[in-house]
Amino acid sequence: MKRILVADDNPAILDVLKIMLEDEGYEVETTVDGAVAQNMKKPLPDLLLLDVWMSGIDGRDVCKSLKSSAETQHIPVIIISATKDIEIISKEAGADDFISKPYQMNNLLKLVAKHTNKS
Repeated sequence: MKRILVADDNPAILDVLKIMLEDEGYEVETTVDGAVAQNMKKPLPDLLLLDVWMSGIDGRDVCKSLKSSAETQHIPVIIISATKDIEIISKEAGADDFISKPYQMNNLLKLVAKHTNKS
């Protein structure tokens, strides 16, 4: 079972994503704290869904940190944000992909499947 960590400052979004992803057969952990994503413990997730704006630490900084570490650089990161420059922000942070809020759940599920090699 593929493991996904979802980091977003909105508990309602976390609840919806957890339910939807678990219904698709993923094991899901959620957090509102960017520091939790930045300091992930083993077993590491197979994918990180990361909001840009979170309390404590910015999602861009989390992504840059993870992508600069040999232990975590292989973990795909999908940046999720309502920011208008999300594509540029994602590239600059080193993210593997991005999706803009509001998004269609089917589109998010396709991205998740793509980055977890689950078809």
